[in-house]
Amino acid sequence: ESALASVYVQMDFPDQTWPLALSGTLTLPLASASSSPGTLTGLSLTTECNVDHEGYSHCACLSGYQWNASVCSHHQACQMPHNHRPCGCLVFSPAEAGYCQLLPPAPGTLSPNSWVQTPGSTLNLTLVKNHETTDLDWFLRPPGSPTPILLQPGTHVSLTSSPGQAVLRAWRCSRCVSAGEYTCCFEAQGFRWELSQVVKVALQATDVTRLPDQLSILSSTCVGFQLTCCIPSTHLTYTASWSPEEGSRGAPHQSSQCFVLTVQRCPAADTTYTCELQSPGLALLRVPISVTIIQDGDTTCPEDSSAVTWNVTKAGHVAHAPCPANRTGLVERTCGPDGAWEPVRSSCTRTELLALHHRAWLLQAGQGWPAAEVSQILAQLSEQVAVVSSPSDLLALLGTISLLAKVVVDTRIQLPRRALEALLKTTDKVLDMDTSSLWAPAQAQEPSAGSDLLLAVEILARSLCPRDHPFSFSLRNVRLQTQLLGPASPADYRASFSTQPPLQAHIPRRSLAPLGHNGTDISITSLVLQKLDHLLPSNYGQGLGSSLYATPGLVLAISIMAGGQAFNQGEVIMDFGGTDSTSHCVFWDHHLFQGKGGWSDEGCRVQSARANSTSQCICRHLTAFSILMSRNTVPENPTLELLSRVGLGASILALLVCLGVYRLVWRVVVQNKVAYLRHTALLNVVLCLLAADTCFLGAPLLPPGPRSPLCLAAAFLCHFLYLATFFWMLAQALMLAHQLLFVFRQLSKGRVLSLMVVLGYMCPMGFAGAALGLYLPRGQYLGEGACWLNGKGGALYAFVGPVLAIVGVNGLVLAMAVLKLLRPSLSEGPQVKKRHALLGVIKALLVLTPIFGLTWGLGLATLLEEVSIIPHYIFTILNTTQGVFILLFGCLMDKKVSPPT
Repeated sequence: ESALASVYVQMDFPDQTWPLALSGTLTLPLASASSSPGTLTGLSLTTECNVDHEGYSHCACLSGYQWNASVCSHHQACQMPHNHRPCGCLVFSPAEAGYCQLLPPAPGTLSPNSWVQTPGSTLNLTLVKNHETTDLDWFLRPPGSPTPILLQPGTHVSLTSSPGQAVLRAWRCSRCVSAGEYTCCFEAQGFRWELSQVVKVALQATDVTRLPDQLSILSSTCVGFQLTCCIPSTHLTYTASWSPEEGSRGAPHQSSQCFVLTVQRCPAADTTYTCELQSPGLALLRVPISVTIIQDGDTTCPEDSSAVTWNVTKAGHVAHAPCPANRTGLVERTCGPDGAWEPVRSSCTRTELLALHHRAWLLQAGQGWPAAEVSQILAQLSEQVAVVSSPSDLLALLGTISLLAKVVVDTRIQLPRRALEALLKTTDKVLDMDTSSLWAPAQAQEPSAGSDLLLAVEILARSLCPRDHPFSFSLRNVRLQTQLLGPASPADYRASFSTQPPLQAHIPRRSLAPLGHNGTDISITSLVLQKLDHLLPSNYGQGLGSSLYATPGLVLAISIMAGGQAFNQGEVIMDFGGTDSTSHCVFWDHHLFQGKGGWSDEGCRVQSARANSTSQCICRHLTAFSILMSRNTVPENPTLELLSRVGLGASILALLVCLGVYRLVWRVVVQNKVAYLRHTALLNVVLCLLAADTCFLGAPLLPPGPRSPLCLAAAFLCHFLYLATFFWMLAQALMLAHQLLFVFRQLSKGRVLSLMVVLGYMCPMGFAGAALGLYLPRGQYLGEGACWLNGKGGALYAFVGPVLAIVGVNGLVLAMAVLKLLRPSLSEGPQVKKRHALLGVIKALLVLTPIFGLTWGLGLATLLEEVSIIPHYIFTILNTTQGVFILLFGCLMDKKVSPPT
């Protein structure tokens, strides 16, 4: 009885002699003495090994055979991969032996939705599986590339897998992204399999290089010219033809991947030549090249060889020139209609920077190994930043950093310390670059360049590997501190930076405690960037208005990571030394202004630290922070403060004297209805102004901020009482108008008095209450560091608006009253006593109304940006001495109050 068996035998041959040895008779050794003799019916070679000088065998599988997956996992691969296949060649020690096994039928089929993709289409590559698969990966080897590239989910790639199939989908196909050999690698039936398909992508016009892309020729000197169109490496076969053929001699010929047309007789007029590229089964691709013929008498721009050689160009046309060596792009210059050259426009960018940008773009698209390549690109950027010499270079570098930040977020990789150091060195040099020659032109093309840099550096800085914490790094424009806190009861976080102004940050323990509940460590990154705030656009969110602000020259970005996630909520306290209490605590909101970014004060407030005259910012979220200071705001001025306090004191004293005078002469001055109503109104003005000045003088002693009930109450009372002062002046003016206009329809004293009380107290209460209810929920009621209305929101206008309106009404009433008293009619002329009383009202209003109007007109002017310090002094003097004016012109100037002379 006999049986057919497969036997694997290891045979050793001298170098280059094994084919001859196989031609002889082979005798198989017996397994034992009792074994039956065997007959060799066939011989197949499975494995080829080469032994190095140390006795190690480098073994590769021959066609049709493969290493078992378990053997692959336990042995090191050869330094040079065999045919670029994983597990194609393995290294065995002298004591080991291994052989490749016969591959069974493939456990699946790989097929695309189309073998030839058109630009912009979607490629679907489907693996139909017959067996269970594990460790499935996709690779792409572009045309002309020796090594395959790993594919993973990205902006252009999606990967899906189910028990029966796996699908790779690539969007927006183009030759430089999607063409090439696709390979699906997976493990099944104990083997590592590779199934491949070549996908071709048709060329588009932008893939074809035209030499030149536009040509201008003088008809008088033209002796012929050459046009060339070159195509990149592709799996498709293209043939070329040119049109028109008239005027050309010699057939087009192909040189490598370039198709050349030689024109030996110049055309008589402007002509567009077309390079027509045809590939079987695809639409004809037409690439035009325009040739402009300059006739005698045409307006032209002369030849110019200042920096780049510009040939004679016809007016209204655009001349093109190649970029210098090691740069890619295009240089353009327009010849104006008058024959004068316009400024040069260049998009030339260093080829190395473009290559790094393209690598980063491919990583985001889904091609490559982000864990390794992000660090490599950051290291190369730190070398290339020194040669940035144009706005396009800067934009390419900034774009690369932004792309790498997006890749880090999408793939959730972590950076080693050396990669972060390279990033910070690059950022430091970028912030030192010239603003006028580099940053300004770059931001003209890309307004969000500074904002994008801030976001990218912030993302990359917080992605440091946990094992590299704590980490501290300091350069002139960049300072970084990181700290790793344990999950169990994390302590307060504090960081300080020796910047100008000095900066300190503090995160209380209560904000960090909830993050440690899942048992993960908490990493906190504090990054200070100097000069970057000057590169951000001057955009201000709601609540900051349209004012222009200055920043202290630094931005503080704080990030918290726990469990691989970034946390943006939490209280942070920052001390910006050397800034006054009128500053705004702000953060950079990247979502404002259609993604261009802007400063916002939402969730932030200022708290003055009186002990060391610093501004303490308290914010309820984490991001990039800074301080805004009005460029025209008058700083803390001891002279103004002294004038304010002295003036308020004098005003309060004068009002008290006025009350004392009224106490003595009240019965003498109120002998008729008009006098009674006038002095009643003036008495209420005195009482309201006295209470308002007292409240305003004591408000600085209260703790500022919306969380202080006393500060809120003081601001509300000052608003109400100052408004009541003006509304009582309005009541006095309206009483005067009624007495003059309605001579025969007089109201009773009690009724007029009740109407004056309603106008003098209820109306200002309504305005003050509406301002409180409207602006307090928005955080726009109180000013920064003061118990008074916010001058940048609308709260202060709820005071200034009614005041100026009252001043305007009083002015109209005064004008009418003067005209009436100067030319009274016989029928309606007032009585003598009443006339004297009305004249007293007019005199008081005639003096006080302009003074009060000028005061708050100047007050409104001080809210504007471009104003000097002089209006601040005048406003302070007039505003704080209103009580003195009331004593002089409202009380003492009355003949019945003054002693007889």
